[in-house]
Amino acid sequence: MKMVRYIQLKQIKIGFLFQDPIIDEKKLNIRKNVLACPICFERVIWNGDSNLSMEAVARSSLECKTCKKSYSGKDSHLDLTITGGGKVYGEPMPASTELFRFPLVSFLYERGWRQSFSIWGGFPGPEKEFELIKDYLKPVLGGSIIDASCGSGMFSRLFAKSGLFSLVVALDFSETMLQQCYDFIKQDKNFPQENLIMVRADISRLPFPSSSVDAVHAGAALHCWPSPSSAVAEISRVLKPGGMFVATTYIVDGPFSYLPLSRPLRQNIAQISGSHVFLSEKELEELCTSCGLVNFTSTRNRMFVMISAMKPVV
Repeated sequence: MKMVRYIQLKQIKIGFLFQDPIIDEKKLNIRKNVLACPICFERVIWNGDSNLSMEAVARSSLECKTCKKSYSGKDSHLDLTITGGGKVYGEPMPASTELFRFPLVSFLYERGWRQSFSIWGGFPGPEKEFELIKDYLKPVLGGSIIDASCGSGMFSRLFAKSGLFSLVVALDFSETMLQQCYDFIKQDKNFPQENLIMVRADISRLPFPSSSVDAVHAGAALHCWPSPSSAVAEISRVLKPGGMFVATTYIVDGPFSYLPLSRPLRQNIAQISGSHVFLSEKELEELCTSCGLVNFTSTRNRMFVMISAMKPVV
């Protein structure tokens, strides 16, 4: 009898070890329903493994039933740009966008580049910024968040590891930045991969259904966007009523803002580089309100500014 019981226990143990991994259906459904076609904004059909790992995402493909277009996974991310997957056609991007697609720049971003913002701009640093962000996002904790223009994923990883959000989307236009994010995640054996997906997308054509996301964060990114108004309008579109937008950038005020040629000079900089120089908090408030966001607030430290705004509740 003891021998029979021993064999039965061994069989149960072996069966347990080799059974299919338990899939968190709730998280899987959230992930599969969050993305949309960047052309028509209809939800895409997710074809791929029923798995929450990053490797499974990279092997997946997405299909839009309306536009009849397919989008595929890359080594580290899903490519949901309009021209993604094309072999011939492409469009030049502004210098401020192309800069961050260089592998060396992506490699250096968390190895000194981002840290220098504290020296010249008064940025508090990732940990302190994260605490400020959490305060602004208290009304939507537990929901989904897009980390827009996430770079190498400094805040995307903090959001995912915090466990405060049902899903984190690390979104950037730069393939090399997303690869850096992927590399950092793979170095962390305890990283909760089921809490994050990486998406390549255009900030002015976000691949999400309207009113589908609880929060959008954009760290040190507003000034890099070719058209901040187009980007914030898109963010307003994808936010649910009551959803929060939190962003950091820098403001060049003080004596420079009073120079007679400061505004024309800023326009020339924007036209040449694609980057923007903000001269006051009032400009940022007007940017948000013109895109349908309300309850604007801001926090300053020298050139650094963190802003928040909410999509109105109907």
